[in-house]
Amino acid sequence: MEESFLKHKDEPWRILEFYSGIGGMRYSLMKAGVKAEVVEAFDINDTANDVYEHNFGHRPYQGNIQSLTSSDLDSYRADAWLLSPPCQPYTRQGLQKHSGDARAFSFLRILELIQEAKRPPSMLFVENVVGFETSDTRAKMIEILVNSGFITQEFILSPLQFGVPYSRPRYFCLAKRKPLSFQHQVLNNRLIWSPIPLLQCNANILLGQLEEPPESLDKLLDSCEPVECFLEFKGLSDLVDAEGRITTSSSAIDFGALDHGSGSLSMLDQYLVPQNLIDRWGSAMDIVYPDSKRCCCFTKSYYRYVKGTGSLLATIQPVEKGKTCPLKEQGLRYFTPREVANMHSFPVEFQFPEHITLKQRYALLGNSLSVAVVGPLLSYLFREPS
Repeated sequence: MEESFLKHKDEPWRILEFYSGIGGMRYSLMKAGVKAEVVEAFDINDTANDVYEHNFGHRPYQGNIQSLTSSDLDSYRADAWLLSPPCQPYTRQGLQKHSGDARAFSFLRILELIQEAKRPPSMLFVENVVGFETSDTRAKMIEILVNSGFITQEFILSPLQFGVPYSRPRYFCLAKRKPLSFQHQVLNNRLIWSPIPLLQCNANILLGQLEEPPESLDKLLDSCEPVECFLEFKGLSDLVDAEGRITTSSSAIDFGALDHGSGSLSMLDQYLVPQNLIDRWGSAMDIVYPDSKRCCCFTKSYYRYVKGTGSLLATIQPVEKGKTCPLKEQGLRYFTPREVANMHSFPVEFQFPEHITLKQRYALLGNSLSVAVVGPLLSYLFREPS
């Protein structure tokens, strides 16, 4: 390692985007307002790359990341590496094999390349699930970064803290290579649970509170917009009968924004939860309403399974919310892919190519990230101390 970093003030930051998926990181970079150029993106998933190419006009490199060499990465002359590596080795539902999981190997290889590179990045950004912060992979990452001259600040944040009614807490590591430094240097080598430092506030004052998980969920929810602000179908209660069937013609619904072909009744029907699933899994379902201010994290298994994969929407408001009122009378439906994208704060111009199936759309979104959270984090990462 050791080619010094020199960048002209007016030049854009050169970015490498690893595990690029459907473009959540790139949209976050755009939201951050950073003058940047993504010189290459990397993802092994062919379907995700179809979506990325459809939206950005560039197809990510699809080879095995583990085959990359330090010379390969040096050739890009990148200033920052942005990474959202596989989360399965660290999830509570998984085997929690951490670095021993084969899906962690490519990320470990990238960390090794930082040490081998003649022109290592000046900044690094890593996103993963809560649980990563206690893994041996995280310990290895911090060891390599410190030995390579980086300073780090770590965060655990959720869209709920940014006014989005979506519970999806995630771990983030921000790293800068000396002599670069963070705006709030008092946060170096700390794990922060609050977005306050991202808002250019005085982080010194509340340091003790910043390192503690939020105490009151109710306070967070008070600042969130209701779920209905993120829906593409609104006011459906008069379109669905007590048995969950569509009762009116398609002309009563604006299907123009529906992102999966021409509008028809069958398009809306496919989102209704079948009665047999309600009978079998009703007690395990998380039900939300248009005026709710929190819904559960959508996973890649949403729409394939109903237990623990994300919230379902009641389109008929009962007299008494919850499961005291029969679920079959609440017109339950799945959130549409566009609505899940809205919860991830993807921009309205984001689209899926027509050939991407419904289940593929949910799976790809479940593996993505929150633009509302990552955008401010990237803005903070690239910000220079005043």
